[in-house]
Amino acid sequence: MGTAVRLGAAASLVLFAAAAWAQISPGPLSRPHSFLSGATNCTSCHRLGGQATFKCLECHTEIGGTIAAGRGFHARVVAKDAGSQTCGVCHSEHNGEDFALIKWEPSQQQFDHSKTGWALTGKHAALSCNRCHTPANIVAAERPLIKVKDLSRTYLGLSSDCAGCHKDPHLGQLGRTCEQCHSTNDWKALSGFNHARTRFALTGGHARVACQKCHTPAEPGGAPRWKGLAFDRCTACHADPHHGTFVNSCQSCHSTVAWKSVPAATLAGKFDHSTTKYPLLGRHAQVGCEHCHGAGDFKKPIAFQQCSDCHRPDPHSGQFAKRADGGECSSCHTVEGFKSATFGLVEHNATAYPLQGKHASLGCEKCHLAAGKATLYRIKFAQCTDCHKDAHAGQFAAAPNLNRCEGCHTVQGFRPSTFTLARHRSSRFPLSGGHVAVACSDCHKPMGEPGPEEVARYRFEDRSCTACHRDPHRGQFAERMRMVVGNGKPAGCEACHSLASWKELAGFDHASTEFALLGAHRAVACADCHRPPNLETTVANVNFSVASRTCEGCHRDPHDGQFAVAGVAEKCASCHNSDKWKPSLFDHNAHTRFPLEGVHKNVRCARCHSTTKLIDGEEVLFYKPTPTECAACHGPTVTPTSATAVHR
Repeated sequence: MGTAVRLGAAASLVLFAAAAWAQISPGPLSRPHSFLSGATNCTSCHRLGGQATFKCLECHTEIGGTIAAGRGFHARVVAKDAGSQTCGVCHSEHNGEDFALIKWEPSQQQFDHSKTGWALTGKHAALSCNRCHTPANIVAAERPLIKVKDLSRTYLGLSSDCAGCHKDPHLGQLGRTCEQCHSTNDWKALSGFNHARTRFALTGGHARVACQKCHTPAEPGGAPRWKGLAFDRCTACHADPHHGTFVNSCQSCHSTVAWKSVPAATLAGKFDHSTTKYPLLGRHAQVGCEHCHGAGDFKKPIAFQQCSDCHRPDPHSGQFAKRADGGECSSCHTVEGFKSATFGLVEHNATAYPLQGKHASLGCEKCHLAAGKATLYRIKFAQCTDCHKDAHAGQFAAAPNLNRCEGCHTVQGFRPSTFTLARHRSSRFPLSGGHVAVACSDCHKPMGEPGPEEVARYRFEDRSCTACHRDPHRGQFAERMRMVVGNGKPAGCEACHSLASWKELAGFDHASTEFALLGAHRAVACADCHRPPNLETTVANVNFSVASRTCEGCHRDPHDGQFAVAGVAEKCASCHNSDKWKPSLFDHNAHTRFPLEGVHKNVRCARCHSTTKLIDGEEVLFYKPTPTECAACHGPTVTPTSATAVHR
């Protein structure tokens, strides 16, 4: 019973203590501080008495050390004398085991590193945190001060020196202040380094030399030397290309501008080449020394009596070797330059082909096609076609012309041609009549499409009219045109027309048709009978075969059908002929019921036939009906005898 009482009392004490702790603690500690849980450990973090105070920095001495030294992130967000009281502002406790004591604002990736006192610039800005914050980069002196056993979880202990993260490629020869020469933007761009501040300023060609060309290792495979290099004389770095020929220093002739291909002009005031047997003139003054003095041997004699002593091989491949001077270059060129040559028009006129006319104004390259050393200067010139393309596409290649351009052209110009009208008469198509006045290009037109390479046709196998001229009659006179004339050839258009004028129809005889032109018809214009269609004014489109062969087909009946019989018009030829409309051939005695006798024979037609009517706006004389009684004309009181007397 006693034992039970004691156990119950013990249980009561435990329950009381737990209840009391729940009353005191604001909540469980985070996992890093969980080993301090329990009422007996409160004083590990809190001071008792009065208002509760924190003892964070008593445990996290490494943080306190950075604050006291005024370096790092905490030294910039916590006052130096604030102690541990401000730690809870950022690192809140009693929020549960899984509560994160470190809260990044706005996030770890967007953290403003400049708040640590070391801003991330250049290429550093793109690096992730774990590229720099690694255990390997923590300074050895800082390691024992850091409380965190897993150094991969701390951001403390790094140095701001470049060598803290980067291996020193200069092995300490140039100190630890890398930023004096380099920047975080580009390691190889030495934006902060000026070689002029050293004891050897880089000038001329030296400024273009890569660093490692001079800063070589002291021994093979070693590190480059940045100090202790000899530079008191050129031969400390450069081998003497003259092998001791000149006792003076290199600077007496050369400069750092360019060692090789040094033009003689740059040696002015240093080396006077005019004191030698060969003064340098013209372009020679710009030639590098080694071009003549091979291998830098300036004591070796050099031949210079002829250009070809140096200028080999012959750029003209011996084309001028047979000349009296053996093809000496100075005959055409000077030391001022290979181009342009001094060989001009006067010199060319002394050759086998003097330049005359248009040839005299041509540039050399027009005949001597530029091909460098392969340019030909000895070329064929016996025929024009040796140089000129046949502009007529072989039309005159056969005899008797044989493509001899000079037969029609001269060197004064391709146009105008010397081929005259008189010479055209000797061709297969002599020009006569209207053809004489026709421009050449009207007949000799391009054979293909017009353009810069167009070729005019000069040879015609078909020389008939219709080969050039369109048949305006559309074959109506094809049979007539096929008739053979005196020269044994078809007459063609000349069956009707002449070469003098198209309108001259000397060869056409209308009597050879079914309607010979007689009398007044001979003076009628063609278009009056052969009517043009569509109100046209010419006979170009006339159908000549449809012209009427009767009077009634062309002429309107002026009698308005008075002489029609049973509805059929009386033939005009019964009374008229083609000589004249008047007088008529009408026989009054044979064709009427009123023979003209006595004095009636001498009476004019109009005395009896005087009745007119206006029909369709035209006045028509009426012959029918005409009275045959005497009284109708002479009155009722007139007797035949008196009438006869009256007519007399």
